[in-house]
Amino acid sequence: MGKTESGVLHPEKPVPEDERDLSLRPRNLGEFLGQAALKANLAVFISAAKERNESLDHLFLIGPPGLGKTTLAQVVAHELGVDFKVTSAPALDKPKDLAGILTTVSEKTVFFIDEIHRLKPAIEEMLYIAMEDYELDWIIGQGPSARTIRIPIPPFTLVGATTKAGNVASPLISRFGITCRFSFYEREDMEAIVRRSAGILKVSVDDDAAALLAASSRGTPRVVNRLLRRMRDFAQVLGAGPITAGVVTEGLKRLEIDALGLEKHDREILRIIIERYNGGPVGAETLAISVGEAVDTLEDYYEPYLIQAGLLQRTPRGRVVTALAYEHLKLVRGTNEGNGFLF
Repeated sequence: MGKTESGVLHPEKPVPEDERDLSLRPRNLGEFLGQAALKANLAVFISAAKERNESLDHLFLIGPPGLGKTTLAQVVAHELGVDFKVTSAPALDKPKDLAGILTTVSEKTVFFIDEIHRLKPAIEEMLYIAMEDYELDWIIGQGPSARTIRIPIPPFTLVGATTKAGNVASPLISRFGITCRFSFYEREDMEAIVRRSAGILKVSVDDDAAALLAASSRGTPRVVNRLLRRMRDFAQVLGAGPITAGVVTEGLKRLEIDALGLEKHDREILRIIIERYNGGPVGAETLAISVGEAVDTLEDYYEPYLIQAGLLQRTPRGRVVTALAYEHLKLVRGTNEGNGFLF
């Protein structure tokens, strides 16, 4: 059985791979590897809230997909010893959907809303009062006889996660007392995640193999765990036993993932900018059409890592590839009037 966006089990939906082995998710801050500064501050805030016997202040999580925002929300609930409720903004279609959840929460519950930048204005307005006053505004009746009543709800902690902080309304952002901004993980942290996940999956990974996986995983735990599962498959079928550097090298070659962690589509994006648009600049919408992706997918999934890796730049005029991209793709940049033509 799979889960709906509101966290309810659904008998017809297949369970995503990331949920089939929930044991890979850390359960407490000690198991949550990486993001050291973020964790250190959060540990203080959690400890203080527990000592005062209060609900934790509302928490705003910002960062690209796959860095652990949902996992951290679960860890916070576990550290506080409270209930955890989860939904996503697209699942909240009407104010009554939000009211239905908030009127059933227990005191100090951690309520997680993913993709919070996609909340509808009417739901945002209801959420403002719920976050500040722990009350819900509800309208009874219609027309001239309509009146508003306030329904009290237990103090709770809202955890909002987004990949697009700039799309979240300022009044909503101002109501979060704690902001945590995720960054791509360092190589050492990624290697530690590989070893931890390998131990849980009961598979042996050589040090060189762990280093290769860490280097090829875009600084993203979700990616490295997915690749680790695939390398486990290759090691099992190829009869190699443990996951060695040779197995990883062969596996990455078959999956068309290079040493920087770029997939085939990443390289295609860079090539299109170079070959069709002379290295840029090119607008996001034009580029999205050229590569056959939605603009949101391009901006949320592909571009952050390409920019982080120094292969792509966002400028006021559009996207531009860097000299490092030419070098990585083994392409020569021409000098025809500085326009970046290939020859």
